[in-house]
Amino acid sequence: MIVSLAAWMQSHGHEFGFFRVFQYITFRAVMAAMTALLIGIIAGPWVIRRLTALKIGQPVRGYAMDTHLVKSGTPTMGGVLILISIGVSTLLWFDWTNRFVWIVMLVTLGFGAIGWVDDWRKVVNKDPEGMPSREKYFWQSVIGLVAALYLAFSVSESSNTRVIGLFFEWVRSGFDMTLPPKAGLLVPFVKEVNYPLGVFGFMILTYLVIVGSSNAVNLTDGLDGLAIMPVVMVGSALGVFAYVTGSSVFSRYLLLPYIPGSGELLIFCAAVAGAGLAFLWFNAHPAQVFMGDVGALALGGALGTIAVIVRQEIVLAIMGGIFVVEALSVMAQVLYFKYTKRKYGQGRRILLMAPLHHHFEKTGWKETQVVIRFWIITMLLCLVGLSTLKLR
Repeated sequence: MIVSLAAWMQSHGHEFGFFRVFQYITFRAVMAAMTALLIGIIAGPWVIRRLTALKIGQPVRGYAMDTHLVKSGTPTMGGVLILISIGVSTLLWFDWTNRFVWIVMLVTLGFGAIGWVDDWRKVVNKDPEGMPSREKYFWQSVIGLVAALYLAFSVSESSNTRVIGLFFEWVRSGFDMTLPPKAGLLVPFVKEVNYPLGVFGFMILTYLVIVGSSNAVNLTDGLDGLAIMPVVMVGSALGVFAYVTGSSVFSRYLLLPYIPGSGELLIFCAAVAGAGLAFLWFNAHPAQVFMGDVGALALGGALGTIAVIVRQEIVLAIMGGIFVVEALSVMAQVLYFKYTKRKYGQGRRILLMAPLHHHFEKTGWKETQVVIRFWIITMLLCLVGLSTLKLR
């Protein structure tokens, strides 16, 4: 919005020439981060008071650790604060004609709506389990598949008109059409190597990345501040990739695919960083508010969608290694328990408790130790991910 206003002001007189600075993505990214940070910090106390007044407190599962029982009743659904900060800041500072930011925002809000319903059921029904898994995955799949279908052609073309044309061309071809090389799976640390996916392959990969990252972040959100800081770091790193792939000069120099328009995603990533840091102000141990599914599902879906657009799905798995390991720990625990129960008549466990952060708590780590150490690991992994820009 401010971009359009600045362009109009600049075109109506030389005295408004200083508005030219608003055309620079880097300047708008800094302003987006600052705006989201200020909105979050200023609105945070009011949101927490409202959630408390509405008695939207976090129920704690009966099998949770004893040290977590004191958290029962802490306001949850604080992810609403994050989404408001991101939404307002992004709308203020990004170019409204950019289709990539809109699709990321729609996916973010869609997954946020699923999380909101899940959290609401937990609060109203006093049921720690919330929305049934099948129902949750159904709606996640709907959003993920719609986004995957759009992105399959959007990444390949430079305008919405051409995206629609490419879609109908795919239909007329009998659903047998090859996508350009930049829509293939990019392999990090290897020079100019990517694997062609085809439309269906692209859609399947995109679906898995978006839905998988959404649930992985949600599983990680189990300790005060554990999920939000890795989201900030991974989101910021993805912003760098967005800026590079959106530049014909930098992308050519670094041997990355040139995705026209993807650079504008830096604004959204900056807003995520600002909103995340503002939320951490209130979510740091001992937390005054919890993110809830409304925030975790939305932020995970956003990271997955951005990674697909900038063609860095594998790098996302590297930088978000904590999210990946947390999700795998739950899957391994459940599968091994079911396997041993069927074979031996009694289920056995690989970990003392899943997800992984609870396992470390069971071994004697304090909550703050787990959180800080996971942050440090994420920081290291993000540096490894960023190194793929040049190490090929």
